[in-house]
Amino acid sequence: MTTIEDGALAQQAETPETPSIDRQKGTASAILRSGAVFILLCLMLVGFAIAEPAFITLGNLMSILQAVSVVAILGAGVTVTLAVGGFDLSIGAVAASSVMAASYAMIVWHLDSFATVPLVLAFGAAIGLLNAFLIVRLRVPDLLATLAVMFLLSGLQLIPTGGRSISAGFVLPNGSKATGAYDAAFLLIGRYSLFGTLPVSVMLMIVVAIVLFVLTERTRIGRLLFATGGNEVATRLAGASTPRLKTLAYVISGALASLGGIVIAARVGRGDVSSGGSLLMDSVAAALIGFAVLNLRRPNVLGTVVGAVFIGVLLNGLTMLNAPYYTQDFVKGAVLVGALALTYGLGRNVDR
Repeated sequence: MTTIEDGALAQQAETPETPSIDRQKGTASAILRSGAVFILLCLMLVGFAIAEPAFITLGNLMSILQAVSVVAILGAGVTVTLAVGGFDLSIGAVAASSVMAASYAMIVWHLDSFATVPLVLAFGAAIGLLNAFLIVRLRVPDLLATLAVMFLLSGLQLIPTGGRSISAGFVLPNGSKATGAYDAAFLLIGRYSLFGTLPVSVMLMIVVAIVLFVLTERTRIGRLLFATGGNEVATRLAGASTPRLKTLAYVISGALASLGGIVIAARVGRGDVSSGGSLLMDSVAAALIGFAVLNLRRPNVLGTVVGAVFIGVLLNGLTMLNAPYYTQDFVKGAVLVGALALTYGLGRNVDR
């Protein structure tokens, strides 16, 4: 016959094992959630390398990084606006307008690279100020304000050229012929590789990532940016100027979008009116994938860069395997859904 004391002793003997098992399961789930994107990235690298050995060559890997550098730079700008609780839909249009502005400055105005680059960066910062004015001063919702600016820029960039792309010798709407040309030093931004291996655009991506990581993760301004996005009223009551913080975020986003446009212009060597068509969605996707990197569940610059590389590896591998172009978006979406489901679905189970 089992007594109450025997039952209590048996329960005491069993209970220590249950928390241990739960802790082991929780640790495994946490590791899987934190590394979900990295695990999928490694699986893709191995799978593509087995299917096509040329995929894993140094030249192709550098090509992938060069291709995603612009997306990562623009995504970093989106990340900063997400940190303050906003969202910048105009980055693709700013980048495309910057391509046209840089081309117009050199081919029509005969400016060199040392005048063109600061001018175009100032243009992007000015668009960021316009976004901030609409959002902070006029209190227009961020999605509506940046959407309006996106349409404004999409039309504005076509007016000076009559809707035509800009290249050496193109004819202006007034009938005159442009006699300028791209500065050779400017083209190095998009075409030159340091030590014959590392493209300048990849170096710019690395510098942007490091600078913004330090700004957002290691400084008081960064903490205030996230605090503004988390609780704007509390941040304001704590003495911080939330309007200035939001303005800073949108100015950074605009300037980075212009930097991305400069890289595109230097790479293609012409002002293409169709440039920047997919930049918005790809950069936003990279920024949102960043939420899942290391299970941070918040905007973070390094996660955005990883997200951009993730997308670049996937698209490059599919292209090398001759996958039909009309299936690539579907495959990309399916893989992204899987990565996010691993991160957030497992997190929900552990929280329970």
